[in-house]
Amino acid sequence: MTASIQHSLAEHRAALEAVTALAPDILRAAECIGRALREGGRVFACGNGGSAADAQHFAAELTGRFERERRGLAGIALTTDTSALTAIGNDYGFEAIFARQLEALGRPGDVLLALSTSGHSPNVLRAVEAARAQEIATIGLLGRDGGALAGRVDQALIVPVARTARIQEMHILILHLLCEAIDHGPGTA
Repeated sequence: MTASIQHSLAEHRAALEAVTALAPDILRAAECIGRALREGGRVFACGNGGSAADAQHFAAELTGRFERERRGLAGIALTTDTSALTAIGNDYGFEAIFARQLEALGRPGDVLLALSTSGHSPNVLRAVEAARAQEIATIGLLGRDGGALAGRVDQALIVPVARTARIQEMHILILHLLCEAIDHGPGTA
């Protein structure tokens, strides 16, 4: 068991090194989100499973607070409305659950944060397509090689490791780095 834990910790350190190299891209993503929020836009987030939980966590950090007192910021997780998710899933298919909400709620100047450890989630891909059709900026928080999403988002933040657990650990770190940069950016007091 000790060897397994040591192996996982070594993987975590390697993943952290990969994320360290993403620092300029993370800052650029935070600037995109901060600009949208300052100009009255909203940030939508979506993903499946653990990524759905991360989308909700990120939205909560924006609407509540991260580390400092500030006004609430417009963060919306497209993963939380069970009535919308089940109605859209039933009527249009699971692939449409995020795209349909974005069609209804999104507008130019907003941002979509699309989370997928594989980069191949059909419903997240459809959400990105819907966002692009509405002139909504798209940021992908991805894993492995970024999958199909990497080439479809405006900016891809890719954690280039194989294990889903390590990707998810780095995704939450990146989300917190985004929050920290947004908190300290102009116009969020």
